[in-house]
Amino acid sequence: MAATLPFPFLIEPLGKHHHRAAFSSGSPPLDHYLQQQAGQEARRHLAVTFVLVDADRQILAGYYTLSATSIRLGELPTEIAQKLPRYPLVPATLLGRLAVDTSYQGKRLGEFLLMDALRRSFTQSQAIASMAVVVDAKDEGARRFYERYGFIKFPDQPFRLFLPMQTIAKLFS
Repeated sequence: MAATLPFPFLIEPLGKHHHRAAFSSGSPPLDHYLQQQAGQEARRHLAVTFVLVDADRQILAGYYTLSATSIRLGELPTEIAQKLPRYPLVPATLLGRLAVDTSYQGKRLGEFLLMDALRRSFTQSQAIASMAVVVDAKDEGARRFYERYGFIKFPDQPFRLFLPMQTIAKLFS
């Protein structure tokens, strides 16, 4: 399911050496986050930003963020909730933001970033429990993007979706 890329890219944690000012995804809130907040949130251990850079690490083509979250058991679809212990909250991983620079859109880099985020979340769930990856889609287009990869809507929150870790495990087995 992973995207084939037209040229080499690397994904690495955001660092001071990454040039963020020119990044433009077409979404001012996503651009502002990368340019102004991402470093602060990393230093405060609130979210980790992973950036997609070219092989020379000069061009920043996209990014995503991961952090810990929890899901209220009652928010999950009944058929999933009844298979879980009766804890009020279950652990999950939040894919908080995902954006691709406009000059790289349409090249399946969003899929590449998503697959890396899911792989990284699955790997980490082996050490720190997480039953799903959660996303908050910013609009209908983003919701359709995530649904194409199997994300499920929360019953009462149409733009909040999740992908069970068991499903993610099958992607990478």
